[in-house]
Amino acid sequence: MAKRLTLFIAAALVAGIALGLVLNWTVADPAALATIADGFSILTTLFLNLIKMIIAPLVFATLVSGIGHMGDTAALGRIGLRSLGWFVAASAVSLTLGLIMVNLLEPGVGLNLPLPDATAASGVDRGTFNLHDFIGHLVPKSFIEAMAKNEILQIVVFSCFFGVALTAVGEKAAPVLRGTEALAQIMLQITDYVMRLAPIAVFAAVTSAVAVQGAGILATFGYFLGGFYAAMVLLWCVLFGAGILIAGKRGRLLPAYVRAPAILAFSTASSEAAFPRTLEALDRVGVPRRIASFVLPLGYSFNLDGSMMYCTFATVFIAQAYGIELTLQQEITMLLILMVTSKGIAGVPRASLVVIAATLAFFDIPEAGLLLILAVDHFLDMGRSATNVVGNAVASLVVAKWEGALEVLEPIEAEPLPAPSHTPAAGKAGLEIDPGA
Repeated sequence: MAKRLTLFIAAALVAGIALGLVLNWTVADPAALATIADGFSILTTLFLNLIKMIIAPLVFATLVSGIGHMGDTAALGRIGLRSLGWFVAASAVSLTLGLIMVNLLEPGVGLNLPLPDATAASGVDRGTFNLHDFIGHLVPKSFIEAMAKNEILQIVVFSCFFGVALTAVGEKAAPVLRGTEALAQIMLQITDYVMRLAPIAVFAAVTSAVAVQGAGILATFGYFLGGFYAAMVLLWCVLFGAGILIAGKRGRLLPAYVRAPAILAFSTASSEAAFPRTLEALDRVGVPRRIASFVLPLGYSFNLDGSMMYCTFATVFIAQAYGIELTLQQEITMLLILMVTSKGIAGVPRASLVVIAATLAFFDIPEAGLLLILAVDHFLDMGRSATNVVGNAVASLVVAKWEGALEVLEPIEAEPLPAPSHTPAAGKAGLEIDPGA
């Protein structure tokens, strides 16, 4: 099923590009073209809504059951610290690599765009994000509200409190723990049903985007797009290389296991869409559910490697396009600022653009420069989303290795659903723990 789904998604991607180009070339009326594209986008919206319907209860159930099976708060604190340590290191690497690549490739040099009027608007509200609001937003006023709005970070905070309290209560809370485990299994089964619609959603999304933008926009910004994707490929090599260095054989096998969720994230331009599949892939590569269910949700708020690389790459590109030279000191300052402001961007609409807008203003770079990249942002977001999935998968594997908790591999061809029935505490039923593999 998993292999067939990957092939169907890839075929849908190619078919969507082809149909989008045909529509762009044959439909002369822009209004009619926009109407057609909007019709296709309905299918994508429905699919993403189905995915979002799953995310909140799945994060809550897997995180609570994972913490409940850790047995003590010391294990939770240790895994949390190790996760955050990896996130900080990965953030620094992603931001620095983006900065190095954009300076080497110089995709904006030579455009020589005239500086816009000081009052020109970018269309992005940079006031949407600031550090004060982010910290104040960590704790939900209502868990029901957080679930309803899919506020992942707030759900993680509440689930941590709930899981720790469940562990403290002990045997009396055993029925609740079994209930959360059952809820996780149910949500994964629903995921299986929803994922069968993924090729249709991918076809509709790509057709809609290409029909409106056409091939011309890809040619105009081809060097910028190519440079950014080259930087992301290099980041993938660094991340997988770190996984191999730390986890050995598991790190070498990880790319094959996360291929399907990465393709799904790329095709739909949504990291959320790939969350359930990433959880399953990690389960099959031997990462215990109790660890993956903690690290993954946390990573969705603190470890968006693709989005962070994009922040430095796009900011310097805009400066280059306007002929604005940034000193080494300014670029280092930019990196440090983005280390802070890029955290928690998963909960902000058009998050990367919001952070970039705030950074541009700090260095007196015209915010209207965002209009340069808005036209191709969808194609950039596809790569960012896939990279975010890869980064969080590597993070989960590394933390599991540091914990000495890697389980025996399942074959890559194995059917991922229904989800395994083992309890997170004991690993896969009937299998020995193999920390050294």
